[in-house]
Amino acid sequence: MSSVIKVILLLAAVAFAAHAQTNESGEHCLCGNVRNYFSSKAGVKDMQIYPATIFCNRVEIVVTGRDGSRYCLNPNKLEKVMPIILRNTSHTASS
Repeated sequence: MSSVIKVILLLAAVAFAAHAQTNESGEHCLCGNVRNYFSSKAGVKDMQIYPATIFCNRVEIVVTGRDGSRYCLNPNKLEKVMPIILRNTSHTASS
């Protein structure tokens, strides 16, 4: 192979590797899909809030229901969902 082709292939490989690294940062999140609503049928067993990190560039809220189901809530809708969660938790705690 000629040296020009080798240089072109090397530049293409470097460009591809650089592009792959930039896409990788901040996209390793737990939540692929998020809900805008809270499912009160199962009740809340646990709720974890994960802050944004270098691995995932967004805040994630993972809810575990009493039936073992897990889903993610949209943090932007938390103001609307939180009263429902607190109401549901106070009902289940008193029974």
